Amino acid sequence: MSEICKPLRRHALAWAVTGLSALLAGCAVGPDFRAPELPAAGAQFARAEPSAVPQLASPEIGSDAAFWRQFQDRQLTQLVEQALRANQELRGALARLDEAQALLGESRFDQLPTLTLSGQALQQRLSESQAPSGAQSGPRSQRSYSAGINASWELDLFGRVRRNIEAGSADLRASAADLAALRVAIAAQVAAGYADLRGWQQRLHLAEANAANQQDTLRLVQLRLAHGSGTDFDLARAQAQLETTRSRIPALQARIAVAQHRLAVLTGQVPEALIAALDAPAALPQLPESIAPGTPAELLRRRPDVAAAEARLHAATARVGVATAELFPRLSLGGLLGSSALGAGALFEADSASRSVFLGVDWSFLDVGRVRARIAASEAGAQVALAQYQQSVLLALEDTENALVGLARTRTEDAHLAQAAEQRARAEQLAQRRYRLGSVGLYEVLDAQRDLYAAQDAAADSRVRGLRASVALYQALAGGWEGQPRSGL
Repeated sequence: MSEICKPLRRHALAWAVTGLSALLAGCAVGPDFRAPELPAAGAQFARAEPSAVPQLASPEIGSDAAFWRQFQDRQLTQLVEQALRANQELRGALARLDEAQALLGESRFDQLPTLTLSGQALQQRLSESQAPSGAQSGPRSQRSYSAGINASWELDLFGRVRRNIEAGSADLRASAADLAALRVAIAAQVAAGYADLRGWQQRLHLAEANAANQQDTLRLVQLRLAHGSGTDFDLARAQAQLETTRSRIPALQARIAVAQHRLAVLTGQVPEALIAALDAPAALPQLPESIAPGTPAELLRRRPDVAAAEARLHAATARVGVATAELFPRLSLGGLLGSSALGAGALFEADSASRSVFLGVDWSFLDVGRVRARIAASEAGAQVALAQYQQSVLLALEDTENALVGLARTRTEDAHLAQAAEQRARAEQLAQRRYRLGSVGLYEVLDAQRDLYAAQDAAADSRVRGLRASVALYQALAGGWEGQPRSGL
């Protein structure tokens, strides 16, 4: 009977500790994360004026779609999709996501026993004073061999490992949201840069057209001067205005080149890669007629930067638990299954086998001051993360309100400037006709031409700013973010 009870007694401690571990499996010290309450916000955005930014009936149309397609420009779509494939910043963010996933995997292994394989061959020569004495004395040189499998497992009674895994999971979600936010930002940069490029090209065309018009006026003045009906004063003024207009052309050409270089780098290419593809002028992308901003609550659920801030707050809260667990003893269960012998041939024989099971306790109870300092630091870190989360929420609402009012006002401005340019063109034509008939002087013609160029240039600039405002609104609404960038996170 005693022989039967020996293995039971030998394993009683292991079974007891295992049962206690299962009993306390749900116990984890430290605060449990709860998403903070959002600041009070209206049911609709304050600046969402129906007359300026109409609401769409379906929330699926607009902000949640790949927003760059809403401009109906095939080349713009190609550039954005190329950037989302090859942009170097995105590749770096994707690598950071892989890093977070690997670190989480490492943390999860702490839940499993650690197995190690060990082996040793020892040859030792004892000193004369160490050698056994007497008739049964053995040789001074000795050999020994050992091999074994060691297993150790931390009993996560107080949740240190679980809190660490919880923090790693939150870090992974934050990295995924960072990647999503960067995708939206890169797409918005490409769209805004493309609008700038086409805008500069349009303004260059206007400068060249106005220079050609003023060149015709200069020839007319020269012809009149040759026939004795003009003056050198008129000639100088006409020449000065032409040169002033021509002086705008090099700066516009430089801005076009800079925009081409920026788009190439955003798409992961060398600066000169898109010169040939983008040198030919093209029309500005079509401004979407309406964008659905949805509600503030929908915005905060959709914004990846808000999701990243909440995930970091979750991670910081979990790390308070990791630090708090250091106040309690760390228990580990271990075992050894091996073999030891004086000869290599006898290493794995039955009588050379060795086994052991042990329970380890690691508790730095005299170092409690240092542990409490780490807990205080982690709690302060959680407060920092909470403030950053709340700030990200406020900035998301501010970005959207600013973008809504910006788009509404640029639409109104663009309508007025388009009318002004149309009337300036009519005035310039009338001035030219009357000058040829002799009813007005050259001053009126030059003044009308100068005003025409300024009005056309301002209208072109307003159209570009309208496009940029719509891009800014799409970016504020996190348009194009399809949720998690990878499946199974």
